[in-house]
Amino acid sequence: MDEKPEGHTDGIHKEDQGKPVEVEEMHSLNISKDDVNKLEEGNKEDKDDKHVEQGERMNKDGDLDSKAQEEVNQTTREDLAEEEQEPVFDGTEVPGMQANRSSSTRSLDPDPEEEGSVWPEKAVALKNFVKEKGAAVTSVLRRLSLKRDGVEQANVDVDKDTSDSAKLGEQAAMSPRTAERSAWNPLNYIKVSRDTDSESKAEQGKNIIEESLLPIATKGRIILYTRLGCRDCREARLFLQRKRLRYVEINIDVYPSRKLEIEKVSGSCAVPKVFLNEVLIGGLSELKGLDESGKLDEKIDFFISEAPSPEAPLPPLPGEDDVSDNGPVDELAVIVQKMKATIVVKDRLYKMRRFTNCFLGSEAVDFLSEDQYLEREEAVEFGQKLASEHFFRHVLDENLFEDGDHLYRFLDHDPTVSSQCHNIPRGIIELKPKPIAEIASRLRFLSYAIFEAYASEDGRHVDYRSIHGSEEFARYLRIVQELQRVKVQDMPREEKLAFFINLYNMMAIHAILAWGHPAGPLERRKLFGDF
Repeated sequence: MDEKPEGHTDGIHKEDQGKPVEVEEMHSLNISKDDVNKLEEGNKEDKDDKHVEQGERMNKDGDLDSKAQEEVNQTTREDLAEEEQEPVFDGTEVPGMQANRSSSTRSLDPDPEEEGSVWPEKAVALKNFVKEKGAAVTSVLRRLSLKRDGVEQANVDVDKDTSDSAKLGEQAAMSPRTAERSAWNPLNYIKVSRDTDSESKAEQGKNIIEESLLPIATKGRIILYTRLGCRDCREARLFLQRKRLRYVEINIDVYPSRKLEIEKVSGSCAVPKVFLNEVLIGGLSELKGLDESGKLDEKIDFFISEAPSPEAPLPPLPGEDDVSDNGPVDELAVIVQKMKATIVVKDRLYKMRRFTNCFLGSEAVDFLSEDQYLEREEAVEFGQKLASEHFFRHVLDENLFEDGDHLYRFLDHDPTVSSQCHNIPRGIIELKPKPIAEIASRLRFLSYAIFEAYASEDGRHVDYRSIHGSEEFARYLRIVQELQRVKVQDMPREEKLAFFINLYNMMAIHAILAWGHPAGPLERRKLFGDF
């Protein structure tokens, strides 16, 4: 009689603790507690069986959609409503309970005040009990439905209602297993493997393409004689490139002395002419005939492992047929070189500014009057003649040349010339300037020969690597040194325009070979603005 149901003592008589209770009331209350315990055990088994069957059915189905979950929640709410109406679960009663209840009620026969104070408290206790069990059942169902997806619900406070517990369950953090499962996707591995395979295949294909474009390594040497504007010469170049054969081209317009060489060997100066080591293959028609008969492959296999003999034609030699270094010596240039070695060249202040590598006009007049045995006025006139030939200039271009404290710089000491001009690597040349028409003609032939020999078939790409090591580019560097002190004022407009267009095209190649290809707009601007 004194034992209380475990976990539910406070929910039955919190307000009446410490008050005397009649024996009849305790007897009636004891009957109700026994009935509740029996109901709890019976309905709990029914509920557990029901939920176990539902869990098994959900595991068999594999995936429970939102509609099925709503039906389960609706069923739970209906059960809770029925439990609130009657103090039983699922509408079932323990046999004999109604009789016991009526007999106990008749035997006790409480007063109306006592009946109104006791039975509402019993109803509240049963309602709380049903809420607790309903929340527990809902939690079990949710775990069964979400266990398949690896989601574990957080512990929900049983004092809150079912809707609050459902919201908290949805906002619970994902378990490590869920995160791991979401991160692990077999399709990702398949995709990664496909990407890896595609990348490896692309690299292999790229390597194969690069290997297919590389020339065949040979010990022998192929010499191809050509000339400017020759269509057969162009076809011969393309034929050798398709065969992946490295060759040395000799343009007889650039190297006139080689005409005698091919005429002596073949009896004619007609081009193209192809030599495999010392063996003359012939022109384009002979080259194609050997290829069709299969004999060309035999000759190629032989010359791949055979070094050229001394009788084989040689590649162009440095400075061959080049007149850039030929010509009379300029006496004025010799005097300027001696003057540069004698007077003091240093950094000086002039008009509150500092100028580097400059000399005084008075010191130059002293040197000229002593070296050329001239009076001071005559030395000034001689200095003006040197300045008009662009050997030196005033630092601020205030005058041509005068005696006094004026500052002057030599041409190769000028900051702009020394930093941006690439045709004065060895200082001022000592040869007399050649006529601009002669220099323009040689530059035109050379630029045409370079573009024909080292440009692609469509003319959109240039083989810079081959140009950099060619004799033609070395000759170009020697030609542009002759432009240090040329006079272009007397050239006709058409000739001047053609000269500067050819010079600009060659300067673009020279700039890329010297500074590299520009990677962006800023480097491109620097390349075309500062070179």
